[in-house]
Amino acid sequence: MKLFKIKNENIEQIKNDPFKLERDIQDIVEKHVSTIFDVEFVKSEFKIQNFRFDTLCFDNENNSFVIIEYKKGKSYSVIDQGYTYLSILLNNKSDFILEYNETMNKSLKRDEVDWSQTKIIFVSPKFSEFQKNSINFKNIPFDLWEITRFENSTIGLTKLETTSKEDINTLGSSKNSNIVKKVSKEIIKYDEDYHLFKHKNRDPKIIDLYKHLKEKIFEIGDDIECVVKKQTIGFKRNKFFVDLVIWNGGIGIYLNLKSGQLKDYKNICEDVSNKGHWGNGDYKVTIKSIDDIDYFIYLIKESYQKNIWF
Repeated sequence: MKLFKIKNENIEQIKNDPFKLERDIQDIVEKHVSTIFDVEFVKSEFKIQNFRFDTLCFDNENNSFVIIEYKKGKSYSVIDQGYTYLSILLNNKSDFILEYNETMNKSLKRDEVDWSQTKIIFVSPKFSEFQKNSINFKNIPFDLWEITRFENSTIGLTKLETTSKEDINTLGSSKNSNIVKKVSKEIIKYDEDYHLFKHKNRDPKIIDLYKHLKEKIFEIGDDIECVVKKQTIGFKRNKFFVDLVIWNGGIGIYLNLKSGQLKDYKNICEDVSNKGHWGNGDYKVTIKSIDDIDYFIYLIKESYQKNIWF
């Protein structure tokens, strides 16, 4: 990543300020983890058995635990460490809940945690090609983030995306294949294909509608991120501004606006503030045809513009 500043109508490159220690990275992330990864900090250096987890967090949106590991070297195995740590977590659920309740002074119960959405985030200044290729599977429950520090006290973070459609469980020759299979039975990496094809008789028109709607949403701004969850496909800038739920009869759109905030001149949205529902916000509407997409994008833009800031 290169960063530049404009000075006197010229541009000057801002030099990197490399991290000397893993701890330097950990200190920055733990102090700002709610802003960077939208999770709640629980514990630093959490020890269980003979293992130490760098940072233990909790995702309140998904009701799941998140482990963050920091690395400066390029020789360690992301696969081996990741699946070993997840296996330890799944085999010691009570210890994690106890730590959370004692540290946060809360009373989280075992059945309130969605263990299927547990994941590990690896943070490093640079991942090797071997490390990146080793997690290039569609259902790996890991995120890889490269972090860069610059001399002007700026931090850059880049998420490395997987592109393969291959299932990690096809690697039967892996020395940790048994651990991988056991973890994969309980932890699910939800993706767009999960939502689009989980019903065998999904109407192809709904799939086309989703793809068109997604394209139009990304055209709203340059800084939009798509986040796939168990029940929804969400789109966020600083905050989630719209969540989609795919049904056979259409696509449910949940707008992250409080009751009374939406200007819906066609009066087609339902106020669900007093109803249980998936997604963020108090308004729901269902789109069934591409012909109606312009007005729905108009509504989504409203939510986007009102969710710019934290």
